[in-house]
Amino acid sequence: MNVEFANPAMESARILESRVAIVTGSTSGIGLGIARAFTVAGASVVLNGFGKPEEINDTVASLADGRGTRAIYSAADMSKPDEIAEMVRTTIETFGRLDILVNNAGIQHVSPVDQFPVEKWDAVIAINLSSAFHTIRAALPEMRRSGRGRIINIASAHALVGSPFKAAYVAAKHGIVGLTKVVALETAQEKITCNAICPGYVWTPLVEAQIEGQAKAHGIPREEVIRDVLLAQQPNKRFATVDEIGAFATFLASDAAASITGAALPVDGGWTAH
Repeated sequence: MNVEFANPAMESARILESRVAIVTGSTSGIGLGIARAFTVAGASVVLNGFGKPEEINDTVASLADGRGTRAIYSAADMSKPDEIAEMVRTTIETFGRLDILVNNAGIQHVSPVDQFPVEKWDAVIAINLSSAFHTIRAALPEMRRSGRGRIINIASAHALVGSPFKAAYVAAKHGIVGLTKVVALETAQEKITCNAICPGYVWTPLVEAQIEGQAKAHGIPREEVIRDVLLAQQPNKRFATVDEIGAFATFLASDAAASITGAALPVDGGWTAH
């Protein structure tokens, strides 16, 4: 498929100069797109997630642009509060500050409610919801010390609407929006904002693999899988790109978004306009 990219003019706008960001779940997909956008805008980043060590090392190296931005990697398991707290401590010790937190880590499991494995429910809630509580809890003291901060939670269109067979994911993403609102209210007078981005389908290598798998399983063309299966609820019938999400997150992390807080912001091609 043809993939459209964000405006290259973003590359010259270093609106996050000298700031430091943690982006969870950022070794691929949406999280990596956000991390790349942040470094282009001048921020240093802490990557987090799973992957082959050599590929992660290459990604970390690629994010250092020679103009002052740096990148490090944390292998913190987002289901373990102690490792999350250590990731935040390491960030502050390494960079001397923490300005931006992006909670992007997430997993999925699809099953009817009465057949949903309990261990899968617990895992999805831990990674998709509880981890955001633990990162925010650990990051807020440093943001308060410095007198500013940006917290961006990557939710989903499923934070605003439901779909069958995704009980844990939908519950967690609805919970993320609730957490976003509470944090925004508690920090409203402290130059700290907290918002949720709610994407519909975003084109990533994982989605590409889903397309190929569905096409093979059902014996239908990939274009039909895209239009009638994956994008059935998305009126614009196109995937968002990781660059679009990265550009939007960069704006929310900037000074220009100082009055946007407590919002659940759809990037879903009209899905939740139904």
